[in-house]
Amino acid sequence: MKRINIFFFVACLLSALSQRMVAQEAKLPTRWTTAAKRAEVPLPEYPRPQMVRNDWQCLNGKWAYIGGKDAPNALHPDKEVVFQADAETILVPYCPESYLSGIERKQEINMWYKRQFDLPAAWNGKDVILHFEAVDHDATVFINGQKAGSHAGGYDAFQLNITSLLKSGANTIVLAAHDRNDGKYPSGKNGPRGDYTFSSGIWQSVWLEPVSKTHIEAIKVLPDLAGKRLQVAVKTSSKATISAIAYHGNKALPAVKAQADETFYIPIENPHAWSPDDPFLYDLKLTLHNNDGILVDEVKSYFGMRDVHLGKVNGVVRPLLNGEFVMQVGLLDQGYWPDGILTAPTEEALKFDMEYTKKAGYNLIRKHMKTEHQRFYYWADKMGLLVWQDMPCLWYPDEDTTIYRKAFREEYQALIDQHYNSPSIIAWVPFNENWGAFDVKNITSWTKQYDPSRLVNGNSGFNNNPSYQKAYGDPGNGDFVDTHIYVGPKGASEPDDKRAASLGEFGGVGLFVRGHMWPVENNAYAYEPTTAALTDRYVFLMDFVEQLVRYKGLSVAIYTQTTDVEHEVNGLLTYDRQVEKMQLDRIRAVNQAVIKAGAKSATATK
Repeated sequence: MKRINIFFFVACLLSALSQRMVAQEAKLPTRWTTAAKRAEVPLPEYPRPQMVRNDWQCLNGKWAYIGGKDAPNALHPDKEVVFQADAETILVPYCPESYLSGIERKQEINMWYKRQFDLPAAWNGKDVILHFEAVDHDATVFINGQKAGSHAGGYDAFQLNITSLLKSGANTIVLAAHDRNDGKYPSGKNGPRGDYTFSSGIWQSVWLEPVSKTHIEAIKVLPDLAGKRLQVAVKTSSKATISAIAYHGNKALPAVKAQADETFYIPIENPHAWSPDDPFLYDLKLTLHNNDGILVDEVKSYFGMRDVHLGKVNGVVRPLLNGEFVMQVGLLDQGYWPDGILTAPTEEALKFDMEYTKKAGYNLIRKHMKTEHQRFYYWADKMGLLVWQDMPCLWYPDEDTTIYRKAFREEYQALIDQHYNSPSIIAWVPFNENWGAFDVKNITSWTKQYDPSRLVNGNSGFNNNPSYQKAYGDPGNGDFVDTHIYVGPKGASEPDDKRAASLGEFGGVGLFVRGHMWPVENNAYAYEPTTAALTDRYVFLMDFVEQLVRYKGLSVAIYTQTTDVEHEVNGLLTYDRQVEKMQLDRIRAVNQAVIKAGAKSATATK
């Protein structure tokens, strides 16, 4: 009997060890996996490039963690749970479903995070703001056992002033996160009808910053290229005076003073326009003085002078960038990673996909069904990549409409506000292929009214629809007539008298690359057997796109996709980013040929 118990104990131990070993072996590592896994502070870069302060503290790294099927309910808790000494640890900001997190469970619903931090002595007398760049979906924060606040939304950042709850010495943060992942809230591909691994909890950076009681809370900039000026609005915590200085390289432009919370303008003589070929950025410094004239805050930012609207070229409605038609040739970019799921393993990895896109001759990224870390948009601004930004969809718009449709609208507005200042973002896409579509016409109109500085594609690929719901179809308004054609491009949209024509998705041709595929059954819309054959197919498709540009009024073509994603093997790169699946020089050449074909159009007229 004792021998059987010993054998049973040993078997259980070996099983547990085996499961632990499996959890620590990446299914498909990238070149950045090891560095990310070993980092004491992963993704340590400053998280908010549009509003930079010098003093801050990154809280990424190892946190104590409680999750799994027996985790206590984390939906709107009144108090924090008790963490045992042997609690699991998770590597923040990677979601618990990911390899890099160290947890790698299939789907978490209730999650609890805990870590300690010490305040620098230099922060004495300052207010302290705690930032979460993204937590999926319902988050409640406790500081030293006291509830600090809560937030709902999987993609937008939130922050809390935790000053009153802090003490000298060590302080403790506990975050409760609850994610039903039932498709009723905006979730994109991260939902019950999404195609890929679910993700939950913290999935972007966590950080602290000290501020004066009177400080800048937000800034909003709007370039006015024709008016040779920059519109600026600065939100502050209390009344103060703003001084704004723009810089053209090392040259400071004349300072402008204004009252906080009032819109003002900075003259920009001979503005240097921002474009994909010349992504010039001005620097901006904002200083804040209180009513006694004392300097209380300073932030640094940047802006690009660019204008985007519709106009006519030879009688055809086209999107115009700085008054000229620029043919938009782009990639559908889903931003998934085999090691970090929704979170790029490192900043180098985040930049890699964008740099490859640029090298391959594209000028556009359609960020599909997710938003990114704010540094993604910073690099798009710096590199000169146009961005179409999707709103992550909900999946069941007709259930509890007063709750879930309201949540969609609120998070959509929050995301527009959060990324408003990036010149690279030239279009908002509230709906895709009728997924969770509701009130499309009204939401398209609202978007255009809320942000008239950008284009709006109300229902990209309105010709497609999930089988379980009735299609909303073409809303008839917005700036694009947009169809998705696989493999295409035959059958692409043609412009009407008010909207430009977009081929919002096409292609999707796959190539199997043994040893570099996600361990599931892999698929694509079509296949080619070799790199050369796949490149030939791509060149042929783009030659056809050029015909549509020249003779059918097509203005945008977005190929699916940047990389393979889990079961999909239709990327230009394998999912692990180890193999280029097409011949780079040839795809760059044909992409540039298509863009040049658009440039040969006559001078635009409004």
